[in-house]
Amino acid sequence: MTVDRAERSADAIRELIVSGRLAPGQRLSEQSVSETLDVSRNTLREAFRILVHEGLLVRRPNAGVAVARPTFADVVDIYRVRRLIEVPVLAAGDPAHPGARTMRDAVDAALAARLGGDWRDIAAANMRFHAGIVALAGSPRLDRVHANLSAELRLSFGLLGDNGAFFDGFVDRNAGLLRRFLAGDAAGAADDLNRYLTDSERMLQDMVDRAGAAGAPDTVSP
Repeated sequence: MTVDRAERSADAIRELIVSGRLAPGQRLSEQSVSETLDVSRNTLREAFRILVHEGLLVRRPNAGVAVARPTFADVVDIYRVRRLIEVPVLAAGDPAHPGARTMRDAVDAALAARLGGDWRDIAAANMRFHAGIVALAGSPRLDRVHANLSAELRLSFGLLGDNGAFFDGFVDRNAGLLRRFLAGDAAGAADDLNRYLTDSERMLQDMVDRAGAAGAPDTVSP
């Protein structure tokens, strides 16, 4: 069905955003993207419609579709929702749940990426770590909500440029939070997470503010 193909195409574009291969403000060429995904223009337009509704893409008069560029207010709202989801889920979480394995694997991946000096891999591992936290709830609906939040958050990260220091600072915090959780102190780990999210939000707000002041130009997809 066309709807299924459109949803799969939307998933593929969402993954390009999460992986950082599509940048905030980047204009998307229908021809280029349809050829890359091997779908019709009609299917791609429906996928664009889905992602515009999610806030990941925007339509501009006489300029087509572009990747959204998050604002200060977007960051505030994203972190508000993250706290509502992640903190109570971690507080009630069970270290024996498969989500804890995702958290452990993500910490290991981030430590390995740090040795390799690849901040993009550190960022990706960090996002998997938080997905693991949400997975502790065992709720596919929460997983879907968080996946969309992660894509929006990745757009905010895209405004940072090559700023590995932002992500590197949270590698050890993830590891410490995980140790506390696995030791049976879920409530303490949740308190750590709440402070962690506050610090992350403030740092990202500052960087998004500075990126906005710089007025970085839009780019066009190849």
